[in-house]
Amino acid sequence: MAKKSKSLKVLIPIGDATEVMDTLYPIYRLPEDGFEAVVAGPEARLYHGVLHEIPPTAPGEPKWDITREQPAYHIRATVAFKDVKPEEYCGLFISGGRAPEYLRYDKDLLRITQHFFKANKPVAMVCHGIEILTAAGVIKGRTLTTVAKCALDVEQGGAKYVNRPFVVDGNLVSARVWMDNSVLMREFMRMLKAHVGRK
Repeated sequence: MAKKSKSLKVLIPIGDATEVMDTLYPIYRLPEDGFEAVVAGPEARLYHGVLHEIPPTAPGEPKWDITREQPAYHIRATVAFKDVKPEEYCGLFISGGRAPEYLRYDKDLLRITQHFFKANKPVAMVCHGIEILTAAGVIKGRTLTTVAKCALDVEQGGAKYVNRPFVVDGNLVSARVWMDNSVLMREFMRMLKAHVGRK
């Protein structure tokens, strides 16, 4: 009898105001190595993506101390959180933007997130995605990074914050912002391939 192959599906939770650079990069990067990116949301529907940046200012204009949000591409979720069976997935990618501010209250998403840590499956997180991990109670005792303004979320989750492009701690790889996507996805792909037994 042939050995059943492991799933190559990677779950990417999103919601309205998901940051498009955080989210689109893994959606297109994962299939390059044969993995399937499955986008989930509170409902299976089209979501509004956003662009977050601290904008440049002209001389004499007041500067921005925090990111400004602008509309960007739309991203479709094909499955609702309540219908996700996390055991069918080999990895989890949690992106940032403003979406995690409200997604962290979704009990189904927290259940899904906890599964990946209990099962020791690869998890990648960038930027405000930390808010979901902290709400799920899965980072205590770990070391990780995120955007500097979310360092408190790391500490409130019982973890240690460091300001580095990426940090690998067990099954979790974390990064600060979308500018760190290349190193984040390099490590995440390495973890996924090791998990499913691929080179």
